[in-house]
Amino acid sequence: MESLVRFLSRVGPFPRRQAEELIREGRVKINNIPASSPSIEVRPKDTVTCDGVVMDAQAIKVYIALHKPDGFISDLKDPKGRKLARGLIKHDLRLFPVGRLDYHSEGLMIFTNDGDLANLVMHPSHNVTKEYLVKFKGLLDGSTLASMKKGILVEGVIHKADLVRLAKKSPVNAWYTIVVNEGKNRMIRKMGEALGHPVLKLIRVRIGKLRLADLNPGEYRNIERSDII
Repeated sequence: MESLVRFLSRVGPFPRRQAEELIREGRVKINNIPASSPSIEVRPKDTVTCDGVVMDAQAIKVYIALHKPDGFISDLKDPKGRKLARGLIKHDLRLFPVGRLDYHSEGLMIFTNDGDLANLVMHPSHNVTKEYLVKFKGLLDGSTLASMKKGILVEGVIHKADLVRLAKKSPVNAWYTIVVNEGKNRMIRKMGEALGHPVLKLIRVRIGKLRLADLNPGEYRNIERSDII
C-alpha cells in the first residue's frame, strides 16, 4: 500500500502539491467514494479516479528533454499570451515541466507525466544538481566568487552556488560554470544583480545526469528516467 498523494504523483501527471489540491477539492475518489485525506492508503485492488478518469498504475511514463529558447514561458499557460515552451513539443499526453527557466533564460528543460520524478528532481534534499553556463557583465573577482559560494542574502532569502568556475572570458565580460542544488526563482540573476554583475545570458546545460548536449534551441528528444537520476 501507499498514500493516495504518492499514488497520484506516481501514476498521474501531477506534482505532489497539485495532487494534494485535487484531493482537497474532492475531485479524487477511491472505489467511487471521495477521498478524505492525502495520506489515506491505497490498496492494489482499489480503483482511484480523478474527475471520473481512472488513474492507471501501469500508465506509461514519458520523459522529454527540451532546449528552451529565449523568449518562451516555462509555465503551461500565460495570461499575457507569450509563447509556451510546451508548445514546441508535439505530444498528445498531458506533460508538465520539471522546474522552470525564466522568460529570457534558455537551455535544458524536462517535460514528463511522472510526478514522482518531479519531486525527486526539484526537492533540494535529493541533491539533484543543475548546471548553468552564465555570462555576467564584467569579470568576477575572488571575493565575489567566494560570496556566491558562501551565500548571498537577497530579499530575505539566502542564495548560494555549490560551484562557480570561470569558463571563458573576453576583455569586458566572462562566462562562468555555476552548479546549484536549489531551484529558487531567478536565483542566479538575483545574485548577479546583488553583486553588481548583472546576468547577460544564462543557459542551463545539465539537470542531474542529463546534459543538454547537441540539442539546438527549440529541439527536443525522448529520454529515459535513468538518464536523469
